[in-house]
Amino acid sequence: MNRTSKKTLIPVALCYDFDGTLAPGNMQERSFLPDLGMTAEEFWTACENHAKEHDMDAILGYMFLMLREAGIRKKPINRKAFSNHGKSIKFFPGVKNWFSRIDEYGISLGLDVQHFLISSGIREMVEGSSIAKHFRYIFASSFQYDENGVAIWPALAVNYTNKTQYLFRINKGILNAWDNSKINKYTPDEERAIPFENFIYIGDGETDVPAMKLLRFQGGTAIGVFPPDDKSLSKKIQKAMRENTLDLIRRERADYVTVADYRSGKPLDQIVKNRMQVIASSEACDRLSSN
Repeated sequence: MNRTSKKTLIPVALCYDFDGTLAPGNMQERSFLPDLGMTAEEFWTACENHAKEHDMDAILGYMFLMLREAGIRKKPINRKAFSNHGKSIKFFPGVKNWFSRIDEYGISLGLDVQHFLISSGIREMVEGSSIAKHFRYIFASSFQYDENGVAIWPALAVNYTNKTQYLFRINKGILNAWDNSKINKYTPDEERAIPFENFIYIGDGETDVPAMKLLRFQGGTAIGVFPPDDKSLSKKIQKAMRENTLDLIRRERADYVTVADYRSGKPLDQIVKNRMQVIASSEACDRLSSN
């Protein structure tokens, strides 16, 4: 295999949503809510009602309720506790081996594949998961902590509309959430870290629409995924989830839609690899044209 220096490799950004894209359900449902003695339905219904009552951003609302409900029950709400909850997250088939396999395939094409997460879920939980090490940067909702390491306030809330901001941060090489000077400063295309045409975004539904729409407009690729068959869910629920994702194609939000199966040889694996081939070929033609 060609082990070309990373300095000469073509940068590619593979961006992912988390809940429903890499892992089934919502990350809070795996161990955090059971530890509180709350069902997912109870918690999310309370979040919806709280947001309506206070005319509040839904993400800020659920983060507030996480702190409040944990505090009422005297459960730890520190970074370590969130990280421990992240360790219990289960993933769709093939996810754990996906990143290193795609990296190797990228190198064979002369590509430097960089993985980024853009999620409304809790960053500290993702950081405790088995796949956190594969992301170059994790843009996700997170908390501010006091001197004792206890979560006291939302530090970042990532909702479906501001996901687009983080695409621009990746595009410009601004890997933080606080620098608003560089993000709004004009940057010539040739000076940007990763061109939008070299982006591939994978998401599962309506919360990913703005990001997908932006990327398609900018020449990138958007892929919608729906969960594999799950015996624990009714056929009606599974059909609805699949239809919601297929609707991304009908409304021209996604370029492709397939099952969230990340194993080698599966449709998602083939789609991503084919798009990587296109990126590699396009970049090669551009370089030849400029000589």
